[in-house]
Amino acid sequence: MFLKSTLLALAFFAFASTAQADSIHTITGDTTGAAIFTRPVEDLSGLSAIGKDVSFNQFRFTVSAAGEYSFLTTAAFDSLVFLYSPSFDPSSSLTNALIGNDDLLGTTTSGFVTNLAADTPYVLVITGYEGFEYGKYSTTIGGPGAVTVIAVPEPEIYALMAFGLGVVGLARRRAKSLKSA
Repeated sequence: MFLKSTLLALAFFAFASTAQADSIHTITGDTTGAAIFTRPVEDLSGLSAIGKDVSFNQFRFTVSAAGEYSFLTTAAFDSLVFLYSPSFDPSSSLTNALIGNDDLLGTTTSGFVTNLAADTPYVLVITGYEGFEYGKYSTTIGGPGAVTVIAVPEPEIYALMAFGLGVVGLARRRAKSLKSA
């Protein structure tokens, strides 16, 4: 099933854009055990009553040239994709949402074709239809310019950074108190 969906998706991708893609970028991931949110409905008219507490992955990116870009996600689960700009906040999943898609060529594929501006931050969110829909996926973006993925730090990185700053602060305070004693 996954292979069939992948082949169908590749066929869509090949014919989705009238302009020849100068750049194709593929990212793979796994939403198993990822952060959760309440996803929007496909047409962005509200939040999903079914898609509560669904796992998601996100990646930030820019493109080097304005134009029409094709997005295609194939997954081992019933996937949805959403595009945001300039940022994505999982606690307010309708804010900054531009476009979404579910079931492009079947339940395990999602994607769209849309115009992007050069050097503008975008966030692509890959998620499942319901809370038990998660797993491996592959997303391909193609268009007239290069796609540059910007790392999105995991929450653990922020916690580690805060801990490190706290340790540095305590060390400075201790050094200062020893110096004045």
